[in-house]
Amino acid sequence: MNESAALNESGVGSPESSWLEAEAFDVNRTLALSSAALEFHVNPWDIMLCLSGTVIACENAIVVAIIFYTPTLRNPMFVLIGSLATADLLAGIGLILNFAFQYLVSSETISLITVGFLVASFTASISSLLAITVDRYLSLYNALTYFSEKMLHYVHLMLVGTWGASLGLGLLPILGWNCLDDASTCSIVRPLNRTNLTLLATSFFVIFALMLSLYFKICKIVCRHAHQIALQQHFFTTSHYVATKKGVSTLAIILGTFGASWLPFAIYCLVGEREYPAVYTYATLLPATYNSMINPIIYAYRNTEIQRSIYMLFCGCFQTNGSYRSRSPSEV
Repeated sequence: MNESAALNESGVGSPESSWLEAEAFDVNRTLALSSAALEFHVNPWDIMLCLSGTVIACENAIVVAIIFYTPTLRNPMFVLIGSLATADLLAGIGLILNFAFQYLVSSETISLITVGFLVASFTASISSLLAITVDRYLSLYNALTYFSEKMLHYVHLMLVGTWGASLGLGLLPILGWNCLDDASTCSIVRPLNRTNLTLLATSFFVIFALMLSLYFKICKIVCRHAHQIALQQHFFTTSHYVATKKGVSTLAIILGTFGASWLPFAIYCLVGEREYPAVYTYATLLPATYNSMINPIIYAYRNTEIQRSIYMLFCGCFQTNGSYRSRSPSEV
């Protein structure tokens, strides 16, 4: 009797006590799994970059498809717009892949490849903007020979140089310009080392200065042409003034958008240190990606020839009247 009482009090051999212990074990295991699940979190900045990449990829995929499947869009201007759209499309895909690999496949090799891919894509995008600026300047400076085979040859050379330089800069992290072996050399964008990032930022400032100089020359040519027209007609009409003002304003918007998107990140690449909070890097990098989102709107969707092709592609009911000739950038 005493032994039975002792057993009952201690709960040894009792089915109820075994069930309680099992239930307690399940609860503890559930709590452990819940705490482990809470430890896995996604950075909201990475989500925004991925969403930005998705929008960029969708926008520019349409532009690439339109230019590729429309035979009339083959003059130098549209070839360069196609190059810009292709670079931005790759940049958008790179942002999506970077997000996926960062949270699904953690590997230093894959990290180097995705970062190199993004560097090459964004470099090609910025370089294509410079090539478009050169094209616009040449279309005004040499308007009579713009549609010649020689001009198309120059455009192809610019494309080779643009994509060759971009590919070279994108390969640098993979070829050893990274900080995987020495964390003290890391920049604000890991795994790029500070030397690599300084080279990229300096290249951006050189391109931005060239674009600034070319757009200043374009403004001078536009104003001079408007003045010559006014002299030929013996007066400066309101329409001429409005057209000139609109052209200069458009150039200011293009440069302002490009500068506002990339300048904060480029400056921070030079002055930032790896010890600084990562939020500063995200806050300057995210607006830079918006430039690839705005590019198709400025350079493609506002163009009447591309609008015409979009209507034909999606509506199938747009009819053209008479002969059609692609216009040069100076006419646009």
